[in-house]
Amino acid sequence: MADISTKPYLIRALYEWCGDSGYTPYIAVQVDERTKVPREFVKNGEIVLNVSPLATNRLVIDNEAVSFQARFGGSARDLWIPIDNIVSIYAKETGHGMAFEVSKMPAVPMDEAQSNEEPQERKPLTAVPSSDTDTSESPPSPPPPSPGGRPQLKRVK
Repeated sequence: MADISTKPYLIRALYEWCGDSGYTPYIAVQVDERTKVPREFVKNGEIVLNVSPLATNRLVIDNEAVSFQARFGGSARDLWIPIDNIVSIYAKETGHGMAFEVSKMPAVPMDEAQSNEEPQERKPLTAVPSSDTDTSESPPSPPPPSPGGRPQLKRVK
């Protein structure tokens, strides 16, 4: 009998914990050719998405993928994210959550590979317009801790 991955179960558990705690769940996703997300919001092969009930419609987290509908620039888009491509799930307000190892480096879309832009600090993408969108994902080298500052999710390899 093949081993069943614990990853989708952990993602569902953390999603439920965020909801029960009153937090906003975010997922960071490595984008490849299988991932169906708005490519114009992909930065450095990754996208960060608000997956709260207020930001999504018809959210399904099954053992193979996360799928839902969300609004981007006022138009509804269908998203489909393979479970294997989810890098982390965390609470926006606290940064608490879990990071996962992604088995392979996804191919970068051609339009991004041809871009000459310098990497920019990524900000979580909120599918539903919100006045509180200033939370940023942690930069590659974490800043020195500041008293009273917001916790940040740090990917450890």
